[in-house]
Amino acid sequence: MAELSNAKLAARIADEAGRMLLVMRESGMLEGRALGDAGDKTANQFICHSLRAHRPDDGLLSEESKDTLERLDKSGVWIIDPVDGTREYGEGRSDWAVHIGYCEGGKPVAGAVALPGLDGGIVLDSDTVTPLPELPSTPRLVVSRSRPAREAVAVAEAIGGELLPMGSAGAKAMAVVRGEAEIYLHSGGQYEWDSCAPVAVALAHGLHCSRIDGEPLVYNQRDTYLPDLLICRKEWAERVLTEVAKLVST
Repeated sequence: MAELSNAKLAARIADEAGRMLLVMRESGMLEGRALGDAGDKTANQFICHSLRAHRPDDGLLSEESKDTLERLDKSGVWIIDPVDGTREYGEGRSDWAVHIGYCEGGKPVAGAVALPGLDGGIVLDSDTVTPLPELPSTPRLVVSRSRPAREAVAVAEAIGGELLPMGSAGAKAMAVVRGEAEIYLHSGGQYEWDSCAPVAVALAHGLHCSRIDGEPLVYNQRDTYLPDLLICRKEWAERVLTEVAKLVST
């Protein structure tokens, strides 16, 4: 049997991790924060073990594992978030995700995002690309459920957009990929594992991905903090970046 591509390997592992997480939640043995913590730990162990078994020479960076800087010397590095949206997972919501991304030279070149909480479970990967739908007349911006980014709120007002509150970063990014929204603008602070896999999938689908000042997103850095992110339809990229620049200059 032919070896799986990095994207398909990520998709398979993310899908299996997502099914495992659902079984844990549906058992009813834990709930809330305790469930989220247990899910993070269990999924992380499974994903890390699977990646090391299939790609032993690659580097690895996970939110739930102690970082070892040997990854900086690797040509290929896996960046994972076992449960993105731990709170939503613990609350029994559907807007959480499993992220498995792969970068080379700081660029996210492959990855998968599983959305196990949706009906039947969904996995999107950078090898399986579906056409983007036609743009609606009113742009939709996905934002945090509790802390919508100031820039996102201002941009929505400037372009006549609609705000859609949602949980995890992966769920928000995949809402744009799936045509449920057109813009995901975040400025409240993130880390590489929050966006690597979503950006890999979004780029494969022809979306614009950058920092909110238009600078490129660079991964596998010594400092893993990536404070802001823009994933959007290319038709809206220039306008959104212009509106954000206006906010910075005032």
